[in-house]
Amino acid sequence: MLISILVNAVSVFLASYVLRGVMVNNFWTALIVAVLLAIINAVIKPILIFLTIPITILTLGLFILVINALLLMLIDALLEGLKIKNFGWAVLFGIVLSIINGLLSWILNV
Repeated sequence: MLISILVNAVSVFLASYVLRGVMVNNFWTALIVAVLLAIINAVIKPILIFLTIPITILTLGLFILVINALLLMLIDALLEGLKIKNFGWAVLFGIVLSIINGLLSWILNV
């Protein structure tokens, strides 16, 4: 659990470095983002996915990208050290974050 949060924090930091529209102040902020993301993904995301099953099926699962972006924007609103310019950058941040997190998890066998 702790290793996956650290991997997620590194992913947040690297994704913010790659994307111009996302700014993370420092690694500690990325760590807090990773913890908040883990909590929100465990508590709020399943409820949102359940409530939006019809539109998710209708869009062949692409609506989950919207849910991820909205959750990232929620974390942006809660945390002072994270700044996401707009919804489009949040969608792109979610995609890049997933790719980096998957690669790092695969490399580290987490």
